[in-house]
Amino acid sequence: MLEADVLILAGGLGTRLSGLLSDLPKILAPIEGRPFLDYLLIWLKGQGVVRVILGLGHKAEPVRAYLAAHTLPGLEVIPAVEPQPLGTAGAVGFAFPNLQSDPVMVMNGDTVVEANLGAFIASHRNCGATASVLCARVQDPGRYGRLEIDAADRIMRFDEKNAAASAPSWVNAGVYLFSRTMLEGIAKLERGSLERDVLERMPPGSIHAFQTEGRFLDIGTPESLAQAPAFFEQRELAGKASCR
Repeated sequence: MLEADVLILAGGLGTRLSGLLSDLPKILAPIEGRPFLDYLLIWLKGQGVVRVILGLGHKAEPVRAYLAAHTLPGLEVIPAVEPQPLGTAGAVGFAFPNLQSDPVMVMNGDTVVEANLGAFIASHRNCGATASVLCARVQDPGRYGRLEIDAADRIMRFDEKNAAASAPSWVNAGVYLFSRTMLEGIAKLERGSLERDVLERMPPGSIHAFQTEGRFLDIGTPESLAQAPAFFEQRELAGKASCR
């Protein structure tokens, strides 16, 4: 069992996929006839997760209807629907009353990465940081903010997105671990960005970097969504979870 609640942030507008998804929210994007959420929850359950808080907002009702009709034995999924767009930091604060563990894992609802989440938690606890970021190495980092990581596995700098970047780089994979103290601080923010207004404002070297060479998928654009069937077809997500 993974001893951490998981908060999935899935309240965004998903504007880049609106032409493809019509009335569906991004987390229900169909992949080989099944919603991305299905793959994500099965992967988390295979990693030992037992409790998920699903942070919703825009187009929440289709997700709630899907959850009512589909369950995974042994996995509790609790929807938390924000009344208005609050940003990723505000969404964490809104969901805070539902979060019970220490630490809590927070993840974007449009990404998945090959990584052992149990090892991620163990590394976070061993390093003594209040915040940890799961980092993936990608061949084409142009869509992502790159990370500068020192020899002690600490994040020294967040680089802005640079469409011209072409060298393989470490990037933020959108999965975080926060201590209870850190969460309490985030919960005081009424709205804002978790990346820009929280993580990037922390002192250099204060955030632990857990690095994985595993594959990384972000379904946020039509091009990357088209890559999802091949990603899940390989069935090699760490933790031996089956996503089919």
